[in-house]
Amino acid sequence: MKNRIKLYVVFVFYVWVLPVKGQTISPDTLTPVLDYRTFLKEVAARNMAYAAEQYNIQLAEANLLSAGIFPDPEVEVGLFDNAQRRMKMGYGVSSGISWTMELGGKRRARVDVAQNEVELTKLMVEDFFRHLRADATLAYLRAIHSGLVLHVQEDSYQQLLRLAQADSVRLRLGSITQVDARQSKLEARTMRNEVFAAEADQQAAYAHLLLLLGREEQESLPLLEGDLQVGARTFMLPTLVLEAQDNRADLKAALGSKHISHKMLQLAKANRVIDLGVSVGMEYNAEARNEMAPSPSFTAVQAGVSIPLKFSNRRPGELRAAQYGILQAEKKYELVELTIKTEVRQAFYTYQAAAKQVEQFNAGLLEDAKAILDGKVYSYQRGETSLLEVLDAQRTYNGVQQSFYQALYDYAAALVELERATGIWDIDL
Repeated sequence: MKNRIKLYVVFVFYVWVLPVKGQTISPDTLTPVLDYRTFLKEVAARNMAYAAEQYNIQLAEANLLSAGIFPDPEVEVGLFDNAQRRMKMGYGVSSGISWTMELGGKRRARVDVAQNEVELTKLMVEDFFRHLRADATLAYLRAIHSGLVLHVQEDSYQQLLRLAQADSVRLRLGSITQVDARQSKLEARTMRNEVFAAEADQQAAYAHLLLLLGREEQESLPLLEGDLQVGARTFMLPTLVLEAQDNRADLKAALGSKHISHKMLQLAKANRVIDLGVSVGMEYNAEARNEMAPSPSFTAVQAGVSIPLKFSNRRPGELRAAQYGILQAEKKYELVELTIKTEVRQAFYTYQAAAKQVEQFNAGLLEDAKAILDGKVYSYQRGETSLLEVLDAQRTYNGVQQSFYQALYDYAAALVELERATGIWDIDL
């Protein structure tokens, strides 16, 4: 009876009391603290891909300035000599200015196209941020999920290590066999490898966050605030489809492309209109002292109009291209509209399935697995069950924990994808 009590005290001491040095990243080493809202603000301010995308707006606005420029005038200056030294016919100076007068509303058509391209570019940048915000949120959730999985693996490792240490003492006391002691030690070492893998996953998740933030690799990882609990929401599929059609920037961009295609047709028609060349000049002739035909000096003023022969209008390639561009833009708009409806439906069904999976765990699945493990450990302490049953219960509990965190992540990710597809955003972690 005394030996049994002694063994029980030793077991409890090693398994539940004795602290074991592990590799869990403690909050003290994770600095600074990074909450979700701050993370999104920094992504919007520092993400390199988004910053590069925003320059497209400045480029489009610069093209708008170029579209409104009038044709430049041309100045011509000339000097001629009529062999004054030999024939004494005198010399002269000529000058003039010419300018192309655009007709048919070419400049107005160019400006309209450029203005629509500016608006289209802004919508495309807005749509880029919609995807960036969702991708950044998923990366933030993955980092939280990897930390939870690491905690599960590290906690299991420490418990198995304490169990192995207790079994080594029990082996010396002769209460268990050498096979059981080796088995518990082997399980602890195996779990240690899983901890290493979980640590690598967490490091990779944090590296992705740093990429989104436009930062270099840091020695200390930020401590992420928040969890995978995003809260339950009730959605109606028809309402989501209507909201997506109102909110999605890519659908607005497709509509803008339709407008641009019509403006391009107007520009093509304007380019077929004949332009006029207007010129004004002056010519000065010096006095001619030729004995046979002397003449005084004089100044001549010239003005003229040039009309190009538009043989190129016989080949309406630009006009046909603009007409086909309208048809193409209409088909693309219909495709984007259909794609949005499909994406919303797919995301909605995925969200519903993920919500049902979380409900299974909320119904007590995790608590049942923990109760089974505690019961097996208690029985093992009393010598009423084998080590293999304890290890099997430990694996089951670990699997249920990881499945629970995975279900929470899948649910949160499904919500992100649903709101990405709908064009709404109310997520806060």
